[in-house]
Amino acid sequence: MNLNDDEAIGLLNRLLERLHQANLTNFGSHLQIVYVASGAQHVETIQKQYLGTNPKPTPSQGQPTPIPSQRGGEPRLPEVLATEEAVEIWKKVQGAGYVDAHYQSLLSRTQSALLADAIAERLGIREKWKTFETLWNRKNIRSDYNLALRQHQSLDFQDELKRIL
Repeated sequence: MNLNDDEAIGLLNRLLERLHQANLTNFGSHLQIVYVASGAQHVETIQKQYLGTNPKPTPSQGQPTPIPSQRGGEPRLPEVLATEEAVEIWKKVQGAGYVDAHYQSLLSRTQSALLADAIAERLGIREKWKTFETLWNRKNIRSDYNLALRQHQSLDFQDELKRIL
């Protein structure tokens, strides 16, 4: 079976998403996929997917995890993500299983970028990439977003986000 570059990248991304969504307990700290085009003289890393060592929490009877206060060492949200409207959005995305109680994304990098964009649009955040890169301790979220826009499965996820938000 011969795949073109886009098909191969799509398959790799689906694999990464499924690995990330699985309840993995001792899988390791990260997985790196390296893609080499046929006849290429150079190796390019197309994506790093960090997999947590804790299983993905499942929402309990549709009730989102309460967002903790910003005192006493609790996780802190940037001010633009801690408004009343933002709190309602966090409850929705926690209830959907997209983020954990510490506001960390449980999605693939590309889906996380789509989520960041949708939240930022809803809240009118001007520096959306910087805001979410700081919150999620990730770099290049804008690049992940651009990659997501080229993936067919991203359209379905964007529709799902519109329904939830």
